[in-house]
Amino acid sequence: MRVSAGLLMYRICNKSIEVFLAHPGGPLFQKKDEGHWTIPKGEPPEGELLLDAAVREFEEETGITPHGTYIELGSIRQKGGKVVHAWAFEGDHDDAQPIQSNTFEIEWPPSSGVRRSFPEVDHAQFFSLAEARKKLKDTQWPLVERLMLVLKNAGTKA
Repeated sequence: MRVSAGLLMYRICNKSIEVFLAHPGGPLFQKKDEGHWTIPKGEPPEGELLLDAAVREFEEETGITPHGTYIELGSIRQKGGKVVHAWAFEGDHDDAQPIQSNTFEIEWPPSSGVRRSFPEVDHAQFFSLAEARKKLKDTQWPLVERLMLVLKNAGTKA
């Protein structure tokens, strides 16, 4: 079973919750938008704690160093079977500032013999909950719902 760990950054803006989502880089996702955004996440190497992997992957894919208190959101199973463990944290980022993502290499175009590098994440930004519901992969939406429940139970006025 494949496992990933990720972080869902959120902020309270004008008394509303906004969540930070990442758009996958590379030619396969270039023209895909709604239903393709994700929380920054990745697969941990053997022996790495899941939360440590989530923090590392977030920084590698966005260039943003996460900090603060991490809220455990549990796990979800994506359509392909991968289990994603997630945590949330309150943070901020100026959406006008580009992110700095690590890269991956693939043969592109296929069967061309040419290998090219692409960013793992080509764009990331905050979305209102209504916008996030459209952008985020359906299977990851329960993570946002869990965050909303935690914040509501904590008395957050958002």
